[in-house]
Amino acid sequence: MFVDRVKIFVKAGDGGRGCVSFRREPYVPKGGPDGGVGGRGGDVWLVAVSHQNTLLPLRYHTEFRADRGEHGGPGNRTGAEGDDLLIHVPPGTIATEEQSGEILGEVLRDADRLRVAKGGRGGRGNKAFLSNSNRAPREAEPGESGEERWLRLDLKLMAEVGFLGFPNAGKSTLLAAISAAKPKVGDYPFTTLSPVLGVVEVDEQTFVAADIPGIIEGAHAGAGLGLQFLRHVERTRVLVHVVDASGLSGRDPVADLRAVREEVRRYEPALLERPQLVVASKRDAVAEADPLPALRALSESLGIPLLPISAVTGAGVVELKRAILGLVKATRVTAMAEPEHA
Repeated sequence: MFVDRVKIFVKAGDGGRGCVSFRREPYVPKGGPDGGVGGRGGDVWLVAVSHQNTLLPLRYHTEFRADRGEHGGPGNRTGAEGDDLLIHVPPGTIATEEQSGEILGEVLRDADRLRVAKGGRGGRGNKAFLSNSNRAPREAEPGESGEERWLRLDLKLMAEVGFLGFPNAGKSTLLAAISAAKPKVGDYPFTTLSPVLGVVEVDEQTFVAADIPGIIEGAHAGAGLGLQFLRHVERTRVLVHVVDASGLSGRDPVADLRAVREEVRRYEPALLERPQLVVASKRDAVAEADPLPALRALSESLGIPLLPISAVTGAGVVELKRAILGLVKATRVTAMAEPEHA
């Protein structure tokens, strides 16, 4: 099951309390205070792990508490620090504080870490209160409480290429044809109810593609599964519009391409500035009134390359993979040239 949004409670460890103690040794009168400091409480961290691609494990385990620090001891012994708690999440996870709506940060690459709750400081022992006017202090501090909060975790898939299109346009069939992914394929709308990732290999190079569930008109406002899955497009570098160009479905591919682009524009206009391709799918079965010329004319007017393919027969698939790889490589070069922001 694919889960891309969960709500969890995190509690960092409390600091250990300071110790009240006095040195007691033979032949050492008035040895003075020697109470130690309490240990620091453990932090709570989100850690990105590349082998995980869903937040499903956090749906049923929603409370996370780090260890508290040990109390200080006599002889100026500092309490042991509490162990940090690591919560494993997929790369691309964003943490937002539920109450305030503040975005705490995100983990984008494997092994990235984000602290979401800070452990409490350990309390000072009575030795810290020694002064000329207080030679035998009997006070010590309690440890500070660790931070606690409710978090909303949102996953935005880390794919370089996103397949967009109306339901039953052939996106799942195409992804299955060019990668080892096994999305659900069927001759009815909304066979894909969650994004599916696939690694595509061509000319000894690879890129990651995502089959985004079918977009319908009004998706930008939440119609169908729109808002739930349109956000996954934000991570992609290349948009591939998959359009049923067989002419047998009763749909107008020109209107479909316009509609999907409009939904993307209304959701986030900047997405349409990214490299795009139009895939005219299902060309193994074409009606007498071939819709391809009209679709080609529209794609040319938009400045978007069009490639006709058949995922069933394999016609045009290799050329498509190479075309997508070319766009992906160009975006990788651009990303490396851009300075990283703190």
